[in-house]
Amino acid sequence: MPTTQQLLSSVEVARFTAHGFLRLDGVVPPEMNEEALELFAAGTLPAVPYGTPVQKAFPEGSFARRLLGLPAVAGALESLVGPDPAVDHHFVHTRLPHEGSAQPLHADALIDVRADAFDVQLMYYPQEVTAGMGGTLVVPGSHLRRTNESDTGRYQNLRGQTRLTCPAGTVLLLHHGIWHGGRRNDSDTVRHMYKIRFNPSVPQVRLWDTRDADSPAVLEELRRTFPWYEQATARLEIHNRILLWRALSADPGFDVDHWATRITNRPAAPASPRSTA
Repeated sequence: MPTTQQLLSSVEVARFTAHGFLRLDGVVPPEMNEEALELFAAGTLPAVPYGTPVQKAFPEGSFARRLLGLPAVAGALESLVGPDPAVDHHFVHTRLPHEGSAQPLHADALIDVRADAFDVQLMYYPQEVTAGMGGTLVVPGSHLRRTNESDTGRYQNLRGQTRLTCPAGTVLLLHHGIWHGGRRNDSDTVRHMYKIRFNPSVPQVRLWDTRDADSPAVLEELRRTFPWYEQATARLEIHNRILLWRALSADPGFDVDHWATRITNRPAAPASPRSTA
């Protein structure tokens, strides 16, 4: 799904690197939202084998292919996972009216130690999501705090968490490790969310519009902290973020306040002089 339009900027990718998600409000047009609601209610999405390239997973003209071809969506995906990613899986999550339970807080991953690669999960909301409809709860900055699936389920609330409310046609793009959960739907309306998980097929290096790579705003995004961070372990979050940005930007010397440089400093021993005998 190549596109040369609406690639993300360096500041936007840095924001994703810090927050673990990117929000595109109302980017899907009303006629597609109406089509999606009918499609999702009918439950007729085709099965897609794990790891299928987008072109094979979603035929030309299909709803999913047209969704991914929207300039803002296509440009953001290419900026994060590159052209022609593979579809890990897709699924429609439906929250029924007055449903009595919510998902526990979780990450869609086993413990994942990759510092230089990640999957992206697209979440599409075809209808307006109000506060009572149980929008997706996300914990900003949690994506690099390694955990195993629902081990975080015992946490009920964390400072700074966000509970999604949004206009119809909104798309979220999330790092696969973000802590999140669907909330209880207390409204009278069925709520649908369509999720596609993408696996990159190319190295995730400088895939975005890098013209602002030297902007001071990039560093400001990457040194951001969040209310739930503990004082000491906040540094670990930023350290992990530094490692990811070094990989994404192909800049092995990037740092925030000398934190990563300090603990990787290994001066080489001087070479032994050659004997002149």
